Amino acid sequence: MRFILTGGHVSDAKLAIPLLTGLDARHVLADKAYDSHAILDHVETSGARPVIPQRVCMPRRRDFDPATYRLRNRIERTIGKLKQLHRVATRYDRLPHNYLATLYLAAIAFWC
Repeated sequence: MRFILTGGHVSDAKLAIPLLTGLDARHVLADKAYDSHAILDHVETSGARPVIPQRVCMPRRRDFDPATYRLRNRIERTIGKLKQLHRVATRYDRLPHNYLATLYLAAIAFWC
């Protein structure tokens, strides 16, 4: 389990490669925001298969498995559950490492 904290104005796609580095995965499920050459190349060189819907502006055509992509709904539901926790949703912790610890504890409670 990994989390990377960013400011509210930072795009999630900018930190996708550091988040994925060193992970052993067969598939990487993400939405269209992560459909970039850099992310796709990183996923493919790591030996995983990208399951990311293709944006219209992308010239490189690739296979897409809609059945596997539907599993991404589990991730979205888990994030929704985390946001239901008042302390996580409102970010009461002033220090980033304290908030990250709260996030880890909440995630462990859902996954265990």
